[in-house]
Amino acid sequence: MDITDQIKRFYLEHLPKAKIEGGLLKAPCPFCPTDGGEEPGTMVVYLKPESFFFGYFRCLNRCIQGGFHLYFAKIMNTDPQKVPGLDPDREAFVRDIVYPTKNLNAEVKKFVSFMDDEQYAYFREFGVSDAAVDEMKIGYNGRYLVYPYFLEDGNCHAARCILAAREEDNFWHGDETFFAEEFRVFNVQEIDRAEEGALFITEGENNLLTLKELGYPAISVPSAGDLETLSHERLIFINHLFLMMNNTPEARLSARSLATRLGFKVRILPWSAHLNRGYSLCHLARDKGKGFRSAVSSMIKESKSFSPFSSPEKEQRKFFELLERDKGKKLLGLSTGFEKMDHALNGIRGINIMGGPPKAGKSCFFMQLSTEMAKRKIPVIYYDFENGRQKIYARTLCRLSRLSEEAIRLQNLDEEASARLRKAYSDFKALLPYFRVVTDRKLNPDIMRRQIDFLKHETRTDNTLVVLDSLHKLPFKNLSERRTGIDAWLRELESIRDEQNVAFLVISELSREGGHYSEKPDLASFKESGDIEYSADNAMILLPDWDPLDSISPEEKKSTLWTVASRESSPGKVAEYLLDFPFWGFREF
Repeated sequence: MDITDQIKRFYLEHLPKAKIEGGLLKAPCPFCPTDGGEEPGTMVVYLKPESFFFGYFRCLNRCIQGGFHLYFAKIMNTDPQKVPGLDPDREAFVRDIVYPTKNLNAEVKKFVSFMDDEQYAYFREFGVSDAAVDEMKIGYNGRYLVYPYFLEDGNCHAARCILAAREEDNFWHGDETFFAEEFRVFNVQEIDRAEEGALFITEGENNLLTLKELGYPAISVPSAGDLETLSHERLIFINHLFLMMNNTPEARLSARSLATRLGFKVRILPWSAHLNRGYSLCHLARDKGKGFRSAVSSMIKESKSFSPFSSPEKEQRKFFELLERDKGKKLLGLSTGFEKMDHALNGIRGINIMGGPPKAGKSCFFMQLSTEMAKRKIPVIYYDFENGRQKIYARTLCRLSRLSEEAIRLQNLDEEASARLRKAYSDFKALLPYFRVVTDRKLNPDIMRRQIDFLKHETRTDNTLVVLDSLHKLPFKNLSERRTGIDAWLRELESIRDEQNVAFLVISELSREGGHYSEKPDLASFKESGDIEYSADNAMILLPDWDPLDSISPEEKKSTLWTVASRESSPGKVAEYLLDFPFWGFREF
């Protein structure tokens, strides 16, 4: 006998005179008071096997709160061994709370007694009956509606007082200890009643009331931000969770955050795209009237289990779009302007880390690559912690004009040089919208993500190049743990690469071996290399064939670029580059 048959038989055994009509079991409620000779109300149990609410019972007279079969067994004092699906070794969730002797129970009763037709009429506007309001023990203090927050011990220690039709005007009343975020769950006892069943989680007490009017089990939090207080452990015995937040981006984000923590048991009920910001269950109940039950039922049926994965359809579309975008391309990555380098790497894509000794021209090399790409309207963010914005701009202008910094400064130029400088000014101005230099020493991955998104939006371009000069000078929380910090940054770069279609050029320092740099470069040459071996799509080393510390050498200054590791290419020599001094550039040969 499967569990559904066991639960059906369990209810039939404990509810005399029960009858099954379609998917409902109906019986006289065993909990309704009959001392005055009144007839008990009708208890209904939902028994459609395909329903999320299979096994949920409730009294139509609302004499007690409804729940699923484990709660029914508890209030019927049934032998645990006879309860279907009950694990006798299961330990209930218990919060480490010392409940005070003093509570608000008497005040809650007083506030309930102050309710009159004017207050009930407010709830009727969005379809909530007087009986549903009374069931939740909502009261009135003469100006504010009082929503009592009963805790697991059955007592109320705090209440939220809200001005009708103006929910932003509210305050907490009672014991300040229980104003804290961890206690901000309205109708929290419903969690225990919903064990082995389904539960709605919504935003705002009034939205909960619309669901309770329909007979659904539900809890609510004052705002979507309070979803953070709901832990996996607190909801571990609930089989299905329906998140019904207000129609705002903030609420959707909070719902997704909770769903990520809780997993597949969560279903986020989406709103139609045409609905206004802030639209809620109260609005839906007011708009739909008698059709509200049907509207909620449809949303439940159309809901899907929250998945941490993209849908197969979305993955297929993204992949096919990528294939279509790459059709006919000579290079899969971004062109550097250096033919041999493009051929060796198939363009710049992924994470490309280049090391070299001090003064070897690493920054100069990347300045040239990035500004050439910006000239071709490829957006570039240059994170500089070495040279400063003005030096980068000055050297770029020298390279564009083929004039030295001194010549530009003194302006003692012939007509031909002046024309070159004017054109360089024009070219420099044209590339700046695509070339952003950032020197923020408080940079973090989230700031980087936002800046990338902004530049892509501003330039209406999907591809982006990010230059980091250098890896070892990125901001770390703890300078004494630089190795750990480098590895953490590399993890973030991998994530940004994959999420935002970004290519990286990253400068790294090399380690010294016996006072000299290795003539045979390999991955071990990188200083505090950490996860470079695993993170870099291409690891390169720029080695000068001249002494970087000999600034007055008359020889041509030639450097060799090597790949020492690559995911798709064979390691080896890429090309040789001649330093084009004093124009701060390189020529490939």
